[in-house]
Amino acid sequence: MISEKPDAENLENLDLKDLFKLAKRIGGRRYHKLTANHFADYRKFDYWRYINGDSECGSTPESKEWVRDNSDQACPICDRPYTYENGRSIDHKLPRSQYPWLSLDFQNLWVICRACNQQKGEMHWFEYEHYIFVNYPDFYEAVRIYRPKKLLKNLDQFT
Repeated sequence: MISEKPDAENLENLDLKDLFKLAKRIGGRRYHKLTANHFADYRKFDYWRYINGDSECGSTPESKEWVRDNSDQACPICDRPYTYENGRSIDHKLPRSQYPWLSLDFQNLWVICRACNQQKGEMHWFEYEHYIFVNYPDFYEAVRIYRPKKLLKNLDQFT
């Protein structure tokens, strides 16, 4: 059973069912508490998209450099080496469609292969963890390690 306002330490101890309940509760209440800073962050992202187009992230020199600096030679989820056919892509751990103010927050970004990025799609992090746990249990530990703990803790203000 989850408390009304779980702290970050307790998140580690929750089972997937309780994490899903928490994610649903947060998702249902977050927008009415957004601050002016959240909207300013989203406007920065919108401006970036206007300047750089709506194509895949990783197409600007700055984002290509960030990808090189923040990735290894293989996908952290499936551990397959990056190739031309299945290259690196920047993914938002918490989807920008649900958390637009986190679109340019580097804590929310990670580099994964295109195949894993397509599978994750617009899933909330806990939905994604559940999906991996059920469908690819061998990959679960790798995904759990990359859980965006600080971002999820900060979302507590929206519950």
